[in-house]
Amino acid sequence: MAQHPVVPMATTLDAGPAAVDFSGGARSEAPELVLVLDFGSQTAQLIARRVREQNVFCQLVRPDLSAERIRKLAPRGLILSGGPASVYDKGAPLPDPRIFDLGIPILGICYGMQAICRALGNEVSPGAHREFGRTSCRVLADGDLFDRVPGELTVWMSHGDQVKGLSEQWVPLASTGDCPAAAVKHRTRAIYGLQFHPEVTHTQCGGTLLGNFVKSICGCRGTWKMSSFIEQQVTGLRERVGNKRVICGLSGGVDSSVVAALLFKAIGKQLSCIFVNNGLLRAGEAESVRRSFGDHFRTDLHVVDAREQFLSELKGIVDPQQKRKTIGRVFIEVFQAEARSIPDAEFLAQGTLYPDVIESGASVDGPAATIKHHHNVGGLPDKLGFQLIEPLRDLFKDEVRTLGHELGLPDEMIWRHPFPGPGLAVRCLGEVRPERLEVLRKADEIVLDELRKAGLYRKVQQAFAVLLPVQSVGVMGDFRTYDDVVAVRAIQTEDFMTADWYPLSCDVLQSISTRITNSVRGVNRVVYDISSKPPSTIEWE
Repeated sequence: MAQHPVVPMATTLDAGPAAVDFSGGARSEAPELVLVLDFGSQTAQLIARRVREQNVFCQLVRPDLSAERIRKLAPRGLILSGGPASVYDKGAPLPDPRIFDLGIPILGICYGMQAICRALGNEVSPGAHREFGRTSCRVLADGDLFDRVPGELTVWMSHGDQVKGLSEQWVPLASTGDCPAAAVKHRTRAIYGLQFHPEVTHTQCGGTLLGNFVKSICGCRGTWKMSSFIEQQVTGLRERVGNKRVICGLSGGVDSSVVAALLFKAIGKQLSCIFVNNGLLRAGEAESVRRSFGDHFRTDLHVVDAREQFLSELKGIVDPQQKRKTIGRVFIEVFQAEARSIPDAEFLAQGTLYPDVIESGASVDGPAATIKHHHNVGGLPDKLGFQLIEPLRDLFKDEVRTLGHELGLPDEMIWRHPFPGPGLAVRCLGEVRPERLEVLRKADEIVLDELRKAGLYRKVQQAFAVLLPVQSVGVMGDFRTYDDVVAVRAIQTEDFMTADWYPLSCDVLQSISTRITNSVRGVNRVVYDISSKPPSTIEWE
């Protein structure tokens, strides 16, 4: 659960009838809405993303949201996510049983299906064989949920429990070799269950299945678009801010840039931007921010040079979580000091995204695990002195880029590869020192330059260099060397919650390696990271 003053998304949906708060203050007639009851699955947010691909607004809420609240919010449908628990365990999270009498279409996924089936009279118990990974699935009844889906498809399973012995009230829709009830439907109610995960890209036709549920079964027309989101935000921000000033923390990345552009559209000269040069930036980052927001938007831009302070505080720290926390703490100190010089500032805007919230375990009052500490999620102290505005908190990265296009940002800015809040500190494994950062900065610049030359920059969703705390023996000319190792990481992903490594050609890899070892003093070996997420994360720390 996030610390004050960050408001969890479940709370925003406790607001009342026909109102949705997009975390920026917008309040108006709700769009078509589908709610996802999050039982702790790390892929629950992907369900929301897939539903939004149908132009239907979707949001995660806590798993025990009451039937009364749901009725007031008037969603077109409910989706119960997967989760790590077993429904028969003591203390397992369960939905309000009254939701099944609301007359709203319901879809349960994995744990969600088991929770539904158990609540409505079926047995759930450990399966004879657990299923994890890709599995062949046979469709038993076409049409309805399986409309426009082939009779055989590959699905992604991740379960140990199964629904056993379906009662006469249920109809099996699909099966696998080890799971005879891989998909089910209630005979008299619009209630469905899928044992597999349609939200992940590994499931064939997963988007079609969710689209069938949202549009054919729930009756959504797909009217939610980014332009309506902008309109909601601009109106809400103006109402909330009034004549006060908003401070936006700029990092130079896509997210904070889009936040600043959205705020500039809403409140114009009432926006002040603070850019903190922490010494952990990519090559040319500080000048790029000056050019974009000082010249292009002509905002009130404050640039703070705090390189010495950050690097001094990081001296001797090697633990990645401690690095993140230290950087977050120092950032707040530096930011607060500069913010005090800005009169009438009452609001602080951040570029927090949905994946940041999910990975920090702060999305709902639910059991989602914390994967890593994000410095901009729940890291602000109670006495910060500002009201927090996070207008992108419910958006995924691709949605943020679409928003940037709508706001007129240049492609060069919108399509920049993501850069972590703690900067190069989490790509410089081991102790962060100025000379190591310089090695990493040069290597990273070469990686990105070679991708641009090969026409791959837009095809690869994120790429970067990592400086390892490892030295290896090498030979340069007639001399033996014992120098650093640089790892290169390039990934392809739709959502940044799952990712595969990008198969760069041997020619591109050779060019990257040759340039780094020839021109970056202190590096004699380059390796390529071919791990996917999961089990690895995108960043190394």
